Amino acid sequence: MSIRLKRGAWLALGFVLVGLGVIGAILPLMPTTIFLILAAGCFARSSPRLEAKILAHPRFGPLVLDWRARGAIPARGKMFAVSGMTAGYAVFALAAKPELGLAVGVAAAMAVCAAWILTRPS
Repeated sequence: MSIRLKRGAWLALGFVLVGLGVIGAILPLMPTTIFLILAAGCFARSSPRLEAKILAHPRFGPLVLDWRARGAIPARGKMFAVSGMTAGYAVFALAAKPELGLAVGVAAAMAVCAAWILTRPS
């Protein structure tokens, strides 16, 4: 794959991720920051100017920079993430009425993800 094609793919993916981040800023249970962190990474490989725009954003730039520097997630973000996972599991359990094995497997996967989120620095 040529360098130009790779840059174009990273750029396109960055724009898709920014779009998902914008949707996340509007919809209450969809995340925003993770998509912007990923978009900044894509733009770092394709467009330093667009990466700089994300990093300089007054609301999201500091969050992306904290993630890059320390792998940090703000306490409020942790609370929303774990609450969203809990609500998502409740909807899954009530709507899908899964068999016990599936219910336990999904709960275990979500618990591992929640534990990882909670162990990140704030």
